[in-house]
Amino acid sequence: MKQMRMEKNNKFIVSENYRGVAGGLLIFTGAILFSCKAVLVKLAYQHEVDSVSLLILRMFFSLPFYIVILLVYNYKKPQPGIKGSDWLKIIFLGIVGYYLASYFDFQGLKFITAGLERLILFIYPTLVVLIASFVFKRPILKKHIIALLITYSGILLAVWNDAMSNQAHVLIGGGLIFLSALTYAMYLVGTEKLIPVLGTIPFTAYAMIVSTVAVLIHYLFQDYSKVFALEREVYMLGFIMAVFATVIPSFFISEGIRMIGSGTAAIIGSVGPVSTIILAYIFLGESITFTQVIGTLLVLAGVLIVSLDKNFISSVLSKFKS
Repeated sequence: MKQMRMEKNNKFIVSENYRGVAGGLLIFTGAILFSCKAVLVKLAYQHEVDSVSLLILRMFFSLPFYIVILLVYNYKKPQPGIKGSDWLKIIFLGIVGYYLASYFDFQGLKFITAGLERLILFIYPTLVVLIASFVFKRPILKKHIIALLITYSGILLAVWNDAMSNQAHVLIGGGLIFLSALTYAMYLVGTEKLIPVLGTIPFTAYAMIVSTVAVLIHYLFQDYSKVFALEREVYMLGFIMAVFATVIPSFFISEGIRMIGSGTAAIIGSVGPVSTIILAYIFLGESITFTQVIGTLLVLAGVLIVSLDKNFISSVLSKFKS
């Protein structure tokens, strides 16, 4: 009997170890795939393409995957009807979280490097804390204030070299990326009440459909014929961005968090900005300076202080659980 219990315990330990390794690999891979997006956008900008055309390629190539996933999910697990008020929230959050955040991001990448873009975008957890404190009247703790000071000091240090050489472009691009981080943070805060009701997969799919419609409406006010006359490389980059830097990592991250928990995922996921800087150096020839390295470390430290807070994890990062 004792030997049977020992064998059972050993199997449990092996299973948990496997779960931890597998979950960690999913988070690590997902974070790196997500970090490729900025590099792919910069590569596409080397051809004749505007930001909205590139955005619509990303949305349309990724949309069929989310539609199929939604249909399969609803078939296996039929969902109750969605209230009218919830539809309004879905529409608002879809526009803010996927359309506006992506639009500001793509526009900002015209002016600044991919590495700097990822670094500024990565401050969104600190913005979530500030917005949530205002919307839900949650107190800002002392460690949150320390985290904010560390994070924004790191951003200032990281942009210092670029700002000295091309101040106007850095200010415009950095401002647009900050707006992207802000709108994405608003989206995360807004989902707090909806995802527990709708579920992560249905909500994400509906939000993606809404954002695609928003991008299409935006595009109709431009010369929309341009999207049919792009270079082949742009279509290829748009497809790669949609599948490998959007759809696949979104589910890798979701499954990884389910397997190992959001706290550990937050630590592993911090490889994202570092990965972007390295990939941008390899594929775009972007420089890596000592001040950028120190700034990056400060940003990662500040974000981790916030992300490892249990209340923050349960209210924000757990939204990605399926």
